[in-house]
Amino acid sequence: MEKSSKDFLHRYLDNVSPTGFESSGQKIWLNYLKSFIDEEFVDVYGTAVGVINPGKDFKVVIEAHADEISWFVNYITDDGYLYVIRNGGSDFQIAPSMRCHVYTENGEVIKGVFGWPAVHVRHDKNPEAKQENIFIDIGCSSKEEVEKRGIHIGSVAVFEANSEWLTDDYLIARALDNRIGGFMIAEVARKIKENNIELPFSLYVVNSVQEEIGLRGAEMISRRINPDVAIVTDVTHDTYSPLYNKKKQGDCKCGRGPVVSYGPAVQNNLLKHIIDTSKEKEISIQRTAASRSTGTDTDAFAYSASGVASALISLPLKYMHTTVEMVHKDDIQGCIDLIYYSVIGLESGQRFNYL
Repeated sequence: MEKSSKDFLHRYLDNVSPTGFESSGQKIWLNYLKSFIDEEFVDVYGTAVGVINPGKDFKVVIEAHADEISWFVNYITDDGYLYVIRNGGSDFQIAPSMRCHVYTENGEVIKGVFGWPAVHVRHDKNPEAKQENIFIDIGCSSKEEVEKRGIHIGSVAVFEANSEWLTDDYLIARALDNRIGGFMIAEVARKIKENNIELPFSLYVVNSVQEEIGLRGAEMISRRINPDVAIVTDVTHDTYSPLYNKKKQGDCKCGRGPVVSYGPAVQNNLLKHIIDTSKEKEISIQRTAASRSTGTDTDAFAYSASGVASALISLPLKYMHTTVEMVHKDDIQGCIDLIYYSVIGLESGQRFNYL
């Protein structure tokens, strides 16, 4: 990985971009991307788009989502404790004893911790980690003191955890789901620029917002762009980690390459193009099947307007929606290469008809 790419990766991963508040991450992403694109725009809710070779009738999208899970302050006690609700798929069970940052409207960062009673005072039945039991302590002794620090109902809290390489192969971070996708599609744009690829179509490099609460950013931007083809990237579960059931959750493992998905939202002829590309370029892939929906932005693009030929290329990941999400460097490069070669292998007007 080039130094400039690695520097961008960690700067981008370590910024805070919770659902609905993605602006800081989008600025970092667009600043890196601008050297590789011809145009850029941001929609009214924050989805950021870079365009290569604009103005063509045939339009292709490569897409990831920019937002991360977080918490909203929902209630402040008279004693100064903050009770929270989820913003996205946040996990109550992992919250106790976590450090966090709470953000004020003027951008100030307030340090806090998710408190929890000691094991030897929890009596006969351990309290369950759920919404009514999870609270943040910011070192205040009254509601008035909390409010003087700029925190109010609706303030956002995010776990404190920076990215790092656990080994030479494994990267861990708080929000690989799915800012690693934003990194990968930016690297695809970089490769197209540096290799002087002349595309016969317009390529939209899309970093969508609000995926974690229902694919909302992709839903909006798909209607605005109205593409002919969409290749979406997200993360998927490494089912070789403990406590997974491969019979239910599939057979995917970090280090074995990108994962291609089968399912109703995946257009079969586009999927065939991607699989054929993996064979031609000798990129190892894994396969998974999606029951009903993929649960990713693929669904929003596939069913947008009159339908968009869509496919999903996923990065295997351990420990999703925790502060120690983990991915393998070879899978990152494999996803970048598979998206890149799949895109430059497309022909203008290649409609991927059903029959």
